[in-house]
Amino acid sequence: MKIQLKYFASVREALGTADEAVDVPDAVATVGDVRVWLRVRGGIWAETLAEGRALRMACNHVMTDAGTRLTEGCEVAFFPPVTGG
Repeated sequence: MKIQLKYFASVREALGTADEAVDVPDAVATVGDVRVWLRVRGGIWAETLAEGRALRMACNHVMTDAGTRLTEGCEVAFFPPVTGG
């Protein structure tokens, strides 16, 4: 399945990219699976997307949790939590 990935703020800066189109394996079915799959890239990917690290996720511009199912062509975004002031 092809999906679009977006990275914002400090996540984008750490990974060195703002977006990418990927073809995920069949076993990658949820937003959480995408995060785990990307960590396998190792290095800064594993560190930035590490389990337990404060990270927000969205699917098709809607805040979501790890269990949200992917659909063909969806957009998954990763970004740090933000505060107002």
